Amino acid sequence: MARLMLIIFIGLTFSGLLLPGTALAGSIFKCIKDDKVVFSQTSCPKEFSQHQIEYDLGITTEIDSDKPQSFFDPLSALLDMKTISKEKLLQLIRGELYRLKQENSYFDILRASETQKIERKRYWQKKEKDAPEFLKELKEMNLYFNELISDNQNSIELLQQRKALIEAEVEPE
Repeated sequence: MARLMLIIFIGLTFSGLLLPGTALAGSIFKCIKDDKVVFSQTSCPKEFSQHQIEYDLGITTEIDSDKPQSFFDPLSALLDMKTISKEKLLQLIRGELYRLKQENSYFDILRASETQKIERKRYWQKKEKDAPEFLKELKEMNLYFNELISDNQNSIELLQQRKALIEAEVEPE
């Protein structure tokens, strides 16, 4: 038990969860004072301005961590129409409609691929096309993709209704 606790403590210490001021994996602090620049894995001293450099999935981003960060949640913005303009709301809805239609197309491609996979499995197991196991597996796969596409189609219909309502409403002057 003590050994387990020690391992957890060491793991948390090195992951930066227990030591305040340590950087997360893939992140470095750029400390700037006048014309002097220092890179560190820990937070910068108070007299330095601090930029956090993060590296994730091949993309490097530099964030001025001295400034307070404002968090923008697009979902709450969609729900609260007063925070975004009518044009921006319509643009977001059109984007989501496009994404859902693309996802449905992707599901059709996946269905065709899965059908081929089941067909190859049947062939190599030397079963007939009317074998109950084959038909059951094919039916389950089709039901799964039909459900996914149906859910997306319902969302598309709701978004189109909402889009029509927004386009029909007159903005106050």
